[in-house]
Amino acid sequence: MGSKSIGLDGALESRVYLPSDTKETKLKKDLLILTCGLMNIGVVGWLGIYWSMGIQFSTTVPLGYQVISVTSLAIFLITRNFNFFRIIQLSLFLFAPFIMQWSIGNYVTSSGVALWAFLSPLGAMFLYGYRESIPWFTAYIILNALSGFFDYYLMTGIQSGVPLKTIAVFFSLNFVVVSTIIFLLVRFFVQEQENIKKHLDEEHSLLLLEQQKSERLLLNMLPVHITKRLKQNSATIADGHADITVAFADIINFTRLTEEMSPQQMVVLLNGVFSSFDSLVEKYDLEKIKTIGDAYMAAGGLVNVHSDYVSAMADMTLEMIELITVKPEFRKYNLGIHIGISTGPLVGGVIGTKRLVYDLWGDTVNVASRLSTYSVSGKIQVDTTTYNRLRNRYQFDGPHKITVKGKGELTMYWLEGAPQAAK
Repeated sequence: MGSKSIGLDGALESRVYLPSDTKETKLKKDLLILTCGLMNIGVVGWLGIYWSMGIQFSTTVPLGYQVISVTSLAIFLITRNFNFFRIIQLSLFLFAPFIMQWSIGNYVTSSGVALWAFLSPLGAMFLYGYRESIPWFTAYIILNALSGFFDYYLMTGIQSGVPLKTIAVFFSLNFVVVSTIIFLLVRFFVQEQENIKKHLDEEHSLLLLEQQKSERLLLNMLPVHITKRLKQNSATIADGHADITVAFADIINFTRLTEEMSPQQMVVLLNGVFSSFDSLVEKYDLEKIKTIGDAYMAAGGLVNVHSDYVSAMADMTLEMIELITVKPEFRKYNLGIHIGISTGPLVGGVIGTKRLVYDLWGDTVNVASRLSTYSVSGKIQVDTTTYNRLRNRYQFDGPHKITVKGKGELTMYWLEGAPQAAK
């Protein structure tokens, strides 16, 4: 990024930048190389204008400045020791203007050439930081004070032979050139900072986009309230719930279809069924827990979205049956569905550290699963607790007794209709 700003080619760029350099470090290197070039051009121009006006000074100071400056740049390109290059350049910026002023005479006869030294503390602020620039600024003030002291008490340079008109021209020229260099450097720095900020903003936007994708993926895997807790605390999540309604819905005849359909067709069909169930879960403010083969598990009461989650589960499962038996894209496959619902206490928690799974355990879950297994196509079996919550608002058939493996004899009811006045 910084290399494009000052036009470095590929070979030179490889000598200037280290692989470990940050964008900020590259910017600082660009800034110092640019200043080095401008100062060397300024020295040549400064002498050229003096000579064109018939005034000749010794070239010792300007030539010495350029030799040291270019040599330090060459050493930097060879060794890539930026700290050495930085110290040498800032020292040249600081001392060379004062040495040139003293060689000419005083502040007046040199037309304020010492003003160029202000580039040293300014550069230190950009290259080191505001705290580290204080010693450089202090040195600049001390050198100015010493020059003022010498000018006042020694009055050197009175007979320097520099006409007042020339002094006036160079006063103006020094202020204009130094101000221009400072403006260009600050503008360059601000522009590059804005480019860096723009680049960081773009990266931040991409990061937010990826974060949103990850969050959506996590929300597709886990309930919302569990996702929030995982982001706040990575500790094991295991909660006891006193009253939860659990439903298992098994698709009938799906196994037969696996022998008649291609794997892709089978997955598309099952995805269509379960996606429709997902929409119903969202509609009734319930929670999808998981899918197991061709079985779908949902729960209500994990979060207090509403108080009547038992009724919501009843409405949803009745709509599931209608969806499978009436919707044309499912009906043509002669699919069936049997459902079991149970209400009671259970434990919920997150399993594992990779491919996290939120699951429910307890007798309530086992009963719902067994009721689904022992149900018939197009029917919903519920346990006694669920029946007692809904009996005054829904139509039921029962009670009936069934013998369940591992549970013995259970009392169950058939949920047959939507809410209506009790007969």
